[in-house]
Amino acid sequence: MTELLATNTPELFDVAVKRAAELLRAGQLVALPTETVYGLAANALDAEAVARIFEAKGRPSTNPIIVHVASLEMARQCVARWPRLADQLARAFWPGPLTLVLERAAMIPDIVTAGGPTVGVRWPSHPFIQAVIHACGFPLAAPSANPSNEISPTTAQHVRHSLGRRIPLVVDGGPSHVGIESTVLDLMSTPPRLLRPGMIHADAIFAVLGVEQASCLLPKDGELSTEPEAPGTGRPEVCPTRGGSPPVANVLRSPGMLKRHYAPKARLLILQWRDEDDLKAQILQTGLASSMGACHIIAHTSIPMPREFGRVAVVPREPLAFARAIYAELHQCDASGASVIVVEAPPEGEPWRAIADRLARASAV
Repeated sequence: MTELLATNTPELFDVAVKRAAELLRAGQLVALPTETVYGLAANALDAEAVARIFEAKGRPSTNPIIVHVASLEMARQCVARWPRLADQLARAFWPGPLTLVLERAAMIPDIVTAGGPTVGVRWPSHPFIQAVIHACGFPLAAPSANPSNEISPTTAQHVRHSLGRRIPLVVDGGPSHVGIESTVLDLMSTPPRLLRPGMIHADAIFAVLGVEQASCLLPKDGELSTEPEAPGTGRPEVCPTRGGSPPVANVLRSPGMLKRHYAPKARLLILQWRDEDDLKAQILQTGLASSMGACHIIAHTSIPMPREFGRVAVVPREPLAFARAIYAELHQCDASGASVIVVEAPPEGEPWRAIADRLARASAV
């Protein structure tokens, strides 16, 4: 049975840190809280331990894993070069939900970076993962603690339900505070490139780096940010390197860039509607639902009556609160047997960009 440890008293917190560090030092996996979502952690310097992450999640070997640290010194050890831009951003946003993509250090195993020349590094703000990293003395590779491409977990219960007996320990640190994955910024590109939007917005990054430095290549609203494809292959183009190293083909620089990701088991639709009749008409047009009772609705502004639908949930029309709630609501819809989940389209604009990105990938077919 998977062990579940609480952290809601100082004594329980210390016991959980000790047990998690013990397992991680032994090359095992631990699901633990971060401020974004729950992560499935292994020693980032141990290739065999990281391989267990891929096995437990069913994760494609081409999808790199972000390395989590607990100090600027540890971050610098994970990369070959620590440029001034990295220092500016780290001092502004760390600890926090920002991942920086830089040239990897030799000590980072190939499996962590999917064989590519870069590594994503971040310093999370959750006190539990910080304490575990300090206790271990090494960085942690930690993607979301769920089967590959499915909804990320924001509670320990989500992890237990999705990964079951595949891992020895789940640590309960309460609901995730941010609720969606980190912003990922590629500092190997000139200018820097936003690979995955998050709740640290491009505007905040611009303010730190300055207008001249921060002309990040941003997708338009509603557009998915993905690696450019090599012509005629349907695969990402070669990943450029610096210092005369040969390029590496078909390597993603960041997780979360696949077209379909963060997806519930039910079919997800993103719709806007004038009223309840308009909503029902749009659902019927899709031909996806055998009845309105099989449809679960997640709304923020135009709230339908629940009498005909399987479930109607209301989430805040405020981006930070929406982000904290959305994955938990999707988990609940799946657990309640929805065949179709309809999410009311979020507003446009930079504060909503990360949410729109996650919903677009979750609804992709």
